[in-house]
This record gives sequence, C-alpha cells and structure tokens, in this order.
Amino acid sequence: MLRQFFRFARAQKLVLVDPTRGLIAKEANGFRGRTLTLDQQRELFRRWTTDEHVHPHEALVGMFALLHGASSVEARMLQVSDVDVQARTVRLGKRPHPVPLDPASWAVLERCLAHREAWRTDNPHVMVTKGTKAGQNPASTAYLSHVLDDCGFPPRMIRSTRLVDLVNTMDPKLVAAAFGMDPQATLIYLADHVDPGRMPNPTCESAVIRPN
Repeated sequence: MLRQFFRFARAQKLVLVDPTRGLIAKEANGFRGRTLTLDQQRELFRRWTTDEHVHPHEALVGMFALLHGASSVEARMLQVSDVDVQARTVRLGKRPHPVPLDPASWAVLERCLAHREAWRTDNPHVMVTKGTKAGQNPASTAYLSHVLDDCGFPPRMIRSTRLVDLVNTMDPKLVAAAFGMDPQATLIYLADHVDPGRMPNPTCESAVIRPN
C-alpha cells in the first residue's frame, strides 16, 4: 500500500522522489504450513492402530510423527539397538534422552519389528525394505517420502501438528532441548493468535491428540 501511494504521488508530481524504491519487505519468519484437525488426527490414529492392512512402516512413521513429533529422518535412522524393551523407550535422532512410548506407539513398533524379522536380515535398522535387507543401509529417502502416501497426508504436516501444539503449550526452549533442535527452529511454530482451547466455551478443532 505504501509503495502504491508514493507511485501515485510521484506520478501526480506531489513528490519528487519515491522513498519506497529499493526497500525490501521482509516477510515474517513464522510457520505457514498446514496442520491436522482433531478429526483428522483421530482418523489417522484409528487407521494406524486398528487397520491390519496398513503397512507397518506407514504406521510407524505416522504414529511417531503424530504423537512424538518424529521426523522421517528420525524414523528412517532408528535402529534395533535404539529400542529399550524393558523401559519401552526409543532413542530418536539427536534427542538427548530416550523417548517413552505409549501403549499404542509401542504396539506399532512391535508390529514393525515383526515385519523386519520376516525378512531374516542382519540390517540393524528397524525399517527394512526389499532393497536394504541384504545390506546395512537405512531405507532410502525416496522410500520414506512416499511411505505415507496411502494415508493422504505428508509426514511434515503430521509432525508440524505436534510441534505447533507443543511449542504453544510449553516453553519453546524446553521443546528444542527435548528434541535436540536449535532453539530458533522451534520459535517459528509459535502461533500469532490465541488458542481457541484456552477461551471460554472452547472448540476442539485446534486440539491435538496426546499420548497417555
């Protein structure tokens, strides 16, 4: 609007110089991606915990993103040695502490491990594919980029839903520390509006499924 005004003013010879020429409008460095509604989260949760026809890899990547904010890289690089059966925890990426798993997430992980056992492989990773069963490499990034295609939602959207909720209900610095992220990386998920769930007569549209 300011540029339009000064262009008009200069054209009418009201001013001799356009002071807005050369100015660069810096966009706000905030999160602009899409997130899941509560109904969508519930639908995905049911899909990954009750539908036996869903591939174990889809269920693992999806559940870990939905409930634990895990990235595709964290799921891709997860190894059997990162799983503590007694404590029911896993080590994800650069996170400084093991991540406790709720019963639903643990059941999905067990199903994925059973799928791995069927390959009779020495590959150390939890997610083993036909192309990696004979070696030691993790599943390819191309494979991970399509593992959630059947559910209809991209991994980043699912993970962002969890991060947006955590950052807006907790201290972003604590979230960054727990996830092994740079503190600045979590700040972009801060909302610029009041969460409807904190208002009188809240709606549930912005709520997020939380593990027990």
